Amino acid sequence: MSEQPTSMDQQEESTILTGAKIGQTITRMAHEIVEKNKDLNDFVIIGIKTRGAVLAQRLAKELMGITESERIIPVGALDVSLYRDDFERTGAQLTAETTDIHFSIEDTTVLLVDDVLFTGRTINAAIRALFDMGRPRRIKLAVLIDRGHRELPYRPDYCGKNVPTQYVEKIRVRLKETDDRDVVLSGPGSGGRGKGE
Repeated sequence: MSEQPTSMDQQEESTILTGAKIGQTITRMAHEIVEKNKDLNDFVIIGIKTRGAVLAQRLAKELMGITESERIIPVGALDVSLYRDDFERTGAQLTAETTDIHFSIEDTTVLLVDDVLFTGRTINAAIRALFDMGRPRRIKLAVLIDRGHRELPYRPDYCGKNVPTQYVEKIRVRLKETDDRDVVLSGPGSGGRGKGE
């Protein structure tokens, strides 16, 4: 889903969050979640592949550490490729990843996690996919970066950092589990949409 930056991109990119700041941000978000959800017994976390799924795992670990609960919070990974509203229009091929959710979401509070919130279309696809799996009591949204430019009326309940951007600008989230380092970068785009929806 993410593209590797060229050497020119790397020269022009600026750092939004360092690895240390990403860790601090996830911890802060976890505390906010606990404050607003006193009872996590019906709580499940689902991350949008790929980096949203990594962040979901990290948030779950933080939440269990904060609450010292014996209950293991269920964590799943959701691929939304086939639910995107531009799937047919762009002629996308059937290259969906595997959705990894081995628990019921019926009557639960689902925390949906993604790395970057942009137009809202990825979140829309994720919610459509979730309702094909069951009927959660409520869905909350957590994102590491909110970069604005919404085209659909979604807003995060928990946000790591608001980053004003130009529409074509790229936001690149790198995580150790997928990219061998933790960093969030911004840089010029190459026309069309920027990274993160």
